[in-house]
Amino acid sequence: MAGQEQQAVAVPRKLWQHPNPESTLMYQFMQDVNRKHNLQLKTFSDLHNFSLTHRSAFWSHVFEAANLIHEGTYTTVVDESLPIDAVPRWFEGVRLNFAENALFSRSASSADTTARDVRNKEDGKVAITEVREGGSEVRDVTFGELRAMVGRMAKAMKARGVGRGDRVVIVGANSVETAAVWLAAGWVGAVFSSSSTDMGVKGILQRAVQVNPKFLFMDDAALYNGKVVDLREKMAEVVDGLKDCSNFEGVVSIRRFAEAKDITRVPKAETLDSFLASAPKNAPLPEFVRLAFHEPFLICYSSGTTGTPKAIVHSVGGILINYYKEGRLHEGLGPDSVTLQYTTTGWIMYLANVGVILYGGRTVFYDGSPFQPDATILVRLAAEHKVTKLGISPRWMFELSKAGLRPRDMADLSHLQIVTCTGMVLSEQLFEWFYDAGFPAHVHLANISGGTDIAGCFGIMNPLEPVYVGGTQGPSLGVHVAIYDSLLPDGAEGKEVPAGTPGELVAASSFPNIPCFFWGDKTDAGGPAAPGTRYHASYFGRFPHVWAHGDFCVVHPTTGNISFLGRADGVLNPSGVRFGSAEVYSVLERHFADRVQDSLCVGQRRPQDSDESVMLFLLMKPGVRFERGLVNEIKQAISADLSKRHVPKYIFETPEIPTTINLKKVELPVKQIVSGQTITASGTLANPQSLEYYYQFAKVEELVGPKEKL
Repeated sequence: MAGQEQQAVAVPRKLWQHPNPESTLMYQFMQDVNRKHNLQLKTFSDLHNFSLTHRSAFWSHVFEAANLIHEGTYTTVVDESLPIDAVPRWFEGVRLNFAENALFSRSASSADTTARDVRNKEDGKVAITEVREGGSEVRDVTFGELRAMVGRMAKAMKARGVGRGDRVVIVGANSVETAAVWLAAGWVGAVFSSSSTDMGVKGILQRAVQVNPKFLFMDDAALYNGKVVDLREKMAEVVDGLKDCSNFEGVVSIRRFAEAKDITRVPKAETLDSFLASAPKNAPLPEFVRLAFHEPFLICYSSGTTGTPKAIVHSVGGILINYYKEGRLHEGLGPDSVTLQYTTTGWIMYLANVGVILYGGRTVFYDGSPFQPDATILVRLAAEHKVTKLGISPRWMFELSKAGLRPRDMADLSHLQIVTCTGMVLSEQLFEWFYDAGFPAHVHLANISGGTDIAGCFGIMNPLEPVYVGGTQGPSLGVHVAIYDSLLPDGAEGKEVPAGTPGELVAASSFPNIPCFFWGDKTDAGGPAAPGTRYHASYFGRFPHVWAHGDFCVVHPTTGNISFLGRADGVLNPSGVRFGSAEVYSVLERHFADRVQDSLCVGQRRPQDSDESVMLFLLMKPGVRFERGLVNEIKQAISADLSKRHVPKYIFETPEIPTTINLKKVELPVKQIVSGQTITASGTLANPQSLEYYYQFAKVEELVGPKEKL
């Protein structure tokens, strides 16, 4: 695509750069590496190259800098001769506990790596501020209170037989209690899994049944969009769905509001107070169960828009060391940080929501809609609580820009240092809106991408380089990101494409936070990622010995930015011209935001088709009519901004765009449907009924007939 390569060569507009890069933790870390190895690393690119060519040395530095409470020692960081699909173990001999590191710090005055104190986590320091929808109810919980709460819950879990390797599932709000259940499960060595309260029964069970939990914790009510929802009926249905799970002992109902709901009609149910009473108040606190670096700690789930979601198992060591690398080195978080990450508990960003307490910082939990009572609520909370890092989505940013809201004029955001943005592609016009109209000039816009599969990022921000319009700033330290030819068939030897050429994102060598395995995967296939496992099919069936992440990306040849253009399985390929749906969405956001509320762009290729046709579906803004004049305008704009080859063959109106419960629009199910397949939607879709509308387009010729195609 010559036109696209020419665009990539031009250096995009520079929007931000750090006023004093030498003051950052990443720069200081780089100087430590220089001193230890007698090197002259000067730039982020230098440091990233070192992290790939000297993997063991780099990760050893990160481990030492993290200063984690742990026991045991390691002689080998990792066997660098093993490919990534061997899922090599890291830091063998080291044992640690996530909850212990979240609730305590390693003693600065002792050489004992198991010694702990409350440095930066004093009893009276606030660890969590919980805010209910609209900001009307605020609750502060100190580190001392959190330690007492989690300790009591850990005692009860141990008394009820929850121990190493048992699974504990919670369906809960973004609340202190949800975090306490997670930390208590980690305390006793259990494996934690969560779902949000707005997920349907089918979605909850698709996750929970896979892992055969010992206990389910669940809120008895929820608040969203100004309405309180009674969850007892859902609770009973979930319990019924778990009846065949051999380990399942019961559900613990968590009181969400002032009065607890009566759960006497819910089978196998008890209140949280009853569960906590399982252990006498004067019983000693259990010892922290320190797990081997590679042992399971957290189960997350793929969006799984069709079929059963993957139960992705993350190791305790992988989570801890990667979060130090990203949170401290890339983001600069520390004991003075205050973070507000808008997320549900069922999304990987919940980890970022809790993670800052590892460094003694404060996290603000927000439970509810980001648009109640209006779209300014998160901005007002960021100002009120002096938030230093705000985590949001492109969808939220788009809604603010569309409404003409300017956060920097609405509130005092002088404390805000970073805004992270993830969940979908961030358009170029939103980059410019952010600095031209949206936020103060000093704020670092951190467009990031990676996610659930690695509990971390492939594309991430860094403080040593400028922010340019479009894409992520570059790769994450220690992660060997490459772009491979996306036209190669599955199983073919991968071929890296030049910078500026779009292709499929891969990781070419191992790093600590790849999953240790999938729960319930084949165990007799010769290893967690051996051929025949679901793990292998998900990541290693595409190209031999490299992780294929499934994203369609391009690396800028000058800036090194990684732009995510869409999912690789949704790449549009009419007449051999490859492009991502994000390119089309960007045109619509730039020129038609006043008339088009949302859109979905997919390729159609049925068994009888010799070529792919591009279909664009438009969700119109209320009161705006879909008509031929608009269709012609859109085609002209796409042709002018991109090329004639990008213009969709068909443009239709749609009443609804299918999304996940995290508001990510999903293309693959629609692509399959319009290509003649019948699919079963997973429980992660917020509106699975919306898919029915798209089946008619498998016979698109009958809809348009002989007349001119819209």
